[in-house]
Amino acid sequence: MESTTGARFARLLLDAFDAMVDEVQVELERRGHPQLSVGNEFAMQSIDAGAESAADLSRALGVTRQAAAKTIKTLEGLGYVDRTSNTTDARQKRLVVTERGREAVAIGAAAFDAAYRRWRGTVGDDAATTTEAALRGVSGSRRSG
Repeated sequence: MESTTGARFARLLLDAFDAMVDEVQVELERRGHPQLSVGNEFAMQSIDAGAESAADLSRALGVTRQAAAKTIKTLEGLGYVDRTSNTTDARQKRLVVTERGREAVAIGAAAFDAAYRRWRGTVGDDAATTTEAALRGVSGSRRSG
């Protein structure tokens, strides 16, 4: 079956994102975090930005609550996230990123920045700026950052 222009464009976007993710994954592994996925890193960024529970994390990541709970369990097991007492409700535990988690997020962020700089250097400043603006417009700026 022949693919449409839209499908080819979507595949191109996914391939570009996958290439960046692959670079970040290699860097995380090289720097001592082989069990951490880029998705886990995004989850830790959301926790740092205020997602204190599985419900909060599911909304932040756009996944089911069950998927968020599984991610939290994985991150806790790997020592990247802890649960601490919630100061406003003693019955609840609040999610916090550990120092190990912060280190991994910093490594991932630096690797994404390096991949971005390489891409920008390849396509040039004008094309990069135009592409970013177009993608922002298409996405409706659903996520900031």
